[in-house]
Amino acid sequence: MKHLTDADIEDMARGDFAPDLIATRRSVRAHLRLSQRMPIPQQPIPENAVLDLHQRTEEQSWNAIMRLASSGVRRATIITGASGILKIKFQEWARNSILAPYIQSVSAINNGSFAVVFAKQSKTQF
Repeated sequence: MKHLTDADIEDMARGDFAPDLIATRRSVRAHLRLSQRMPIPQQPIPENAVLDLHQRTEEQSWNAIMRLASSGVRRATIITGASGILKIKFQEWARNSILAPYIQSVSAINNGSFAVVFAKQSKTQF
């Protein structure tokens, strides 16, 4: 940073002093190292996930399942509930939608839960 000289102090007293804003900004950025990007540590992808669809609409459930499928998780337990439209819809989506190619297998755990194995993804999918 620039050190003030006696002349700068006299200019400030008269009201004529105007700091060099560009040089000041550059100096501060250099001092704080703002031009250097800090690496974002990659979070490990969990092996297993649980997705509970209770209290969600069809649209919210679809979006949550698509996020899960694109997250890189390989295995998931999806809880739809024993009764209701989501149990039926999830099975349809797993068979006949754009989600189907990303699912390797689906098996019922009980009356309202499914074990899902997602296909391994390349980086260009989704």
